Amino acid sequence: MKEAGMKYWLFKSEPFKWSWAHQVEAGAKGTHWDGVRNHLAKQQMMAMKIGDRGFFYHSNEGKEIVGHVEVIKEYYPDPSDESGRFGMVDIKALEPLPRPVSLAEIKATPALAKMALVTAARLSVQPVLPQEWALIRKMGGL
Repeated sequence: MKEAGMKYWLFKSEPFKWSWAHQVEAGAKGTHWDGVRNHLAKQQMMAMKIGDRGFFYHSNEGKEIVGHVEVIKEYYPDPSDESGRFGMVDIKALEPLPRPVSLAEIKATPALAKMALVTAARLSVQPVLPQEWALIRKMGGL
């Protein structure tokens, strides 16, 4: 169900650096999503609002959507960025996908051909359209 004004996102992480298990372990307090140094990804994070939802995607290893997160703090400065140009948001884990959805499955699904994960694969933070969100949740068993 889509709440008025809610947007959907995808957060990519290499599991050896920060995995879904780490995100779950962070609990209700969540964690910051830092280290983004791409201006388009920065703009995506600046558009995020508390309560927006996102997919948690394991990149490089696995290449699959494994969980569902919520934005719990809006964009603020990233102290690891010495230039002061980039920021971060905070997210918390909500639920795992009962069945992870692989990049191969997404690419093989015609309705997802224009998804940012397919067309802008290198972007670490991406928008997800409501219809993409609903279809991937269904594919993942939610």
